[in-house]
Amino acid sequence: MEWRKCYLDVILVLLGLFFSMVYHAWLWHKVKNQPLSTTIGIDVTVRRFWVFAMMDNDKKNIVAVQTLRNAITRSTQMATISILLCSGLATVISSTYSIKKPLNDTIFGAHGEFMVALKYVTILLFFLFSFLFHSISIIFVDQANFLINTPQDPKNVATPDYVSKVLEKGSMLNTVGNRLFYTALSLLPWIFGPVLVFLCSITLVSLLYNLDFVPPTRKGKVNEIGN
Repeated sequence: MEWRKCYLDVILVLLGLFFSMVYHAWLWHKVKNQPLSTTIGIDVTVRRFWVFAMMDNDKKNIVAVQTLRNAITRSTQMATISILLCSGLATVISSTYSIKKPLNDTIFGAHGEFMVALKYVTILLFFLFSFLFHSISIIFVDQANFLINTPQDPKNVATPDYVSKVLEKGSMLNTVGNRLFYTALSLLPWIFGPVLVFLCSITLVSLLYNLDFVPPTRKGKVNEIGN
């Protein structure tokens, strides 16, 4: 009987996650093949030029350090929020209080102990991986912060091209951590039913699409600059 009640959870939640995965796979394809059509691709190009500009001018070392420090601060804040939410969810899971009782009035979805525990553990894992990616991102950005101030010398292996690649790794890891965090937030309504998760997933993808892709009018200007 409990398994039959899980059908709606399995279908709607997996469908919402699949929809999000397909969107991000398509986004990754666009970033690789048409970078100037996405805000992520534009940011990659701009960061590369920024690194070269910072390393070519010794007077801009302070600007570079402050900018990268702000990036580290943002990643630290997101990592802190993620681990705090993980701690809260872990406390709820290990609590002796029956977390199933407040959810018995939910219209759709299963309310058994296994399904309720599965909901909390799934959300916990997404926040945990978000914390992991943000933490690794901090390592790469901190490394770039150190390398960008090294003196330019023919024997120096920390070339602008290498530093830009290190910074790009940190930025991409931060982006992945943010997307995992957003996905975890869209899964939080699963506690009250799978229908809300599906609606939140569609809403999240719609919002990200408007943020990730350059409008047609702006795209033309960007292509002119790129050419």
